[in-house]
Amino acid sequence: MCLAEILGMASFAMFPALMPEFIQEWSLSNSEAGWINGLYFVGYTVAVPFLVSLTDRVDPRRIYLASAVVTLASAIGFAIFAEGFWSALILRTVAGVGLAGTYMPGLKALSDRFEGSTQSRAVAVYTASFGIGTSFSFALAGELAGLLSWRGAFVVGGVCGLLALVIVAVVLAPANPEKREREGHLLDFRPVLRNRPAMGYMLAYAAHNWELFGLRSWIVAFLVYAQSLQQDSISTGWWSPSLIAAAINLIGWPASVFGNELAVRFGRQRIVILVMTVSALYSCLFGFIASWPFVVIVAMSIIYGLVVTSDSASITAGVVAAAQPEHRGATMAAHSCIGFAGASAGPIVFGIILDLAGSGTTTLGWGLAFAVMGVGVIMGPIAVMFLSRQHTD
Repeated sequence: MCLAEILGMASFAMFPALMPEFIQEWSLSNSEAGWINGLYFVGYTVAVPFLVSLTDRVDPRRIYLASAVVTLASAIGFAIFAEGFWSALILRTVAGVGLAGTYMPGLKALSDRFEGSTQSRAVAVYTASFGIGTSFSFALAGELAGLLSWRGAFVVGGVCGLLALVIVAVVLAPANPEKREREGHLLDFRPVLRNRPAMGYMLAYAAHNWELFGLRSWIVAFLVYAQSLQQDSISTGWWSPSLIAAAINLIGWPASVFGNELAVRFGRQRIVILVMTVSALYSCLFGFIASWPFVVIVAMSIIYGLVVTSDSASITAGVVAAAQPEHRGATMAAHSCIGFAGASAGPIVFGIILDLAGSGTTTLGWGLAFAVMGVGVIMGPIAVMFLSRQHTD
């Protein structure tokens, strides 16, 4: 399932990985680029309540396979039909719908098969694999665009999506959801919203995604800007921003798993609050380093990748642990919907701030854009402290 997740995300980061090229080729503003990034997660947010809630009643495998077809079609469609802002916006929104039907339904299929600490670790490994998929997508986009053009890169992304579909079809055995007495209709989230411990972690997830996907959407463009400020172009010429972004996201896998192990050992609430507070402070300072030596920028970017993802698995595991068994699918749907509302807004607001503060041509603008991400993150620890404090890990 983790391998399928990674392959299925091959086209996930291709637009942000190649965004400087798209901005130039299609004459996009930073705000327009931010909207294309953000609408991907809007598609996810709109589709996920229905698709993940449905896993309480329908085998998640069926939802996964159908959504994998959507992911495949959106990647191939982008390669063939994307010509500018509006076509890219629509096709990336459709791609977000595909992610909505694969990521959390896949997690639901796993969590239904485990309990206790084993479940927490399974959730952590699968959740952390999202970072590997993101890293794979950044690296694939950067390398293939130079060999095949960006259209060829998206075609390969679609082929990887097909491989993910085949893997899940072969290795994930069909299973019917456990029959339980159900209250309300499919999209009745009232029992979930009354679950205060789960809501605390859901709001923390929104704050976490606000920062994380702001970073993932704009890190390549930031690194390209930072390279443009370096006087020694020879020492920076061999650094590929897309590969650096891949490394930043790849480091998130062990960071997320290790963060969850710390949460199991020392208490989930304590670790989540600590990590999110540190991440908020780091974000507020990060964008102002653009003129520093590039090797220092790369090192600090990788450290940022460690910090920003260390709470990811712990937050999701907290939601799964706090969910009522009969409403686990609906809880995970609400978790994704609320969390990826933050993911939708973060990249858009980032681009708007850049345009307002120099159109991405000043260090002050980049510093302010990252600082806004940090201000949003601090809402997460507050939500956990006030809503989840009575929930025992």
